[in-house]
Amino acid sequence: MLSVQAWPDLRDPVLVVAMTGWVDAGLAGSSAAQEIVDGMSAPRRFATYDLGDTADLRTTRPIARLDEGMTRRIEWPTLSFVAGRAARDVVVLTGPEPCVQWQRVTEDIVGVAEQLEVRTTFTLGAMPAAVSHRRPVPVLATATSRALAQEVGALRGDYHGPTGLQSVLQVALGEAGIDAVGLWAQVPHYVSGTPSPPATRALLERLRDLASIAVDLRDLDRRVEQYLVQVEAGLAERPDVAEMVAAIDEEEEEISGDALASEIERFLRSEPEGDDPDR
Repeated sequence: MLSVQAWPDLRDPVLVVAMTGWVDAGLAGSSAAQEIVDGMSAPRRFATYDLGDTADLRTTRPIARLDEGMTRRIEWPTLSFVAGRAARDVVVLTGPEPCVQWQRVTEDIVGVAEQLEVRTTFTLGAMPAAVSHRRPVPVLATATSRALAQEVGALRGDYHGPTGLQSVLQVALGEAGIDAVGLWAQVPHYVSGTPSPPATRALLERLRDLASIAVDLRDLDRRVEQYLVQVEAGLAERPDVAEMVAAIDEEEEEISGDALASEIERFLRSEPEGDDPDR
């Protein structure tokens, strides 16, 4: 299923993974990955992974394209590997979360990381949480070792329950001897269904600090300002939601770790697990 055009010549690359689907509230993870690709010097897609028999085509539809306005062609769901430089060599893996055969997909991704001699991987995602859009976006972290967790300030070491492919991949990378960190932005649950520039920015800022990846945040800063204005305008038309946000804002301290954990667990339990045992 993996198709490699030509392996890139990289020096100590970092792998960044962000998949759309199960846990990417506000499209924060996938948007952050795209910002990295857009800011790379000489980005090149060097490999793809065909998800034709592993994607849920009811939710991840093939795309119909028109060539020269006449000939129709179909683009099937794929994972894409893009290599480039952003102060250091970076490989970005993006695409929809596969629906089945997770073990095979995970093994193949780990194989790519080993071929490229990746030593560190960051996965990016986001989840709905009981937080306010008027506060800085919290970014929780998980890691593949205690030492790495202490280095990145990992906060979620006690969760047990359903998970996504990025967490499965994180564990598999750790077992292969590759350090892996998961960064999860906490998106206000009342706006988690729309793109969240603040969450995207929070992930990129954290990634920049941890991975030494160069990211220009100036354009994103402008989008954050516009987004916050739009949210406030929306609240003016929804007094019920505005009242809930006001209650969050009135809390003397930020939401405790236990409250965040409960919110995450409620979210995960509400998601359908599907019929495939690999999920």
